[in-house]
Amino acid sequence: MPRYKLTIEYNGAPFCGWQSQQNGLAVQDVLEAGIKGLCGVDIRVNGAGRTDAGVHALGQVAHVDLPEPVATDTIRDAVNAHMRAKPVSIVEVEEVPADFEARFSAIRRHYLYRIVNRRAPLTLDRGQAWLVFKPLDADAMHAAAQLLVGLHDFTTFRSTQCQSKSPVKTLDAISVSRYGEEIEIATEARSFLHNQVRSIVGSLKLVGEGRWSPRMLERALEARDRTACGPVAPPDGLYLLKVDY
Repeated sequence: MPRYKLTIEYNGAPFCGWQSQQNGLAVQDVLEAGIKGLCGVDIRVNGAGRTDAGVHALGQVAHVDLPEPVATDTIRDAVNAHMRAKPVSIVEVEEVPADFEARFSAIRRHYLYRIVNRRAPLTLDRGQAWLVFKPLDADAMHAAAQLLVGLHDFTTFRSTQCQSKSPVKTLDAISVSRYGEEIEIATEARSFLHNQVRSIVGSLKLVGEGRWSPRMLERALEARDRTACGPVAPPDGLYLLKVDY
């Protein structure tokens, strides 16, 4: 059975997340229905990461084994045609070796969080970014964020429902940049804990508002206590940007 790597883009707003579950429609459900439309049989699609409800993707990756070889352009176009009623799109298809695993072969994941920092309500970006009214100091946020880089116990920035065996992760890089009224927080790591990025962003917002100092952020990390975390940022502004292999 040939194996194919799918690079997928989606608007997460109408979905209960990436992974199929009983309480709603998932991105995985839409993709598997599209694959069935192409092949006529139920086939499992395996993703690189389980994005939460409302989280978007510009470069989610999945792999799928098809019963017989199909041209990559045909897979892309046919499956997209079956998914056209939903905001999910396969942007690229590649045939890969049988030992390629979308999740376990990944060496780095990149997430982007978008904040729009202004008083006026969002229109075009509604549901696509976090609107923050109070002025934020992006330089202060960036400087404080560097305290989180490296190997740490991220219990403070981990959901209580996280299923990871260990809270210890290595955050390879994080940057906070302002482009006019938009602030972008970019993160890189081999893997992330459940709600880790959104938890970090929510705490960095307190730094940007001047309510937390960099030392307070560092103390929150050192506390290894979920209650020390700032408010968790909403899913609207979070994007799985790309996955490296």
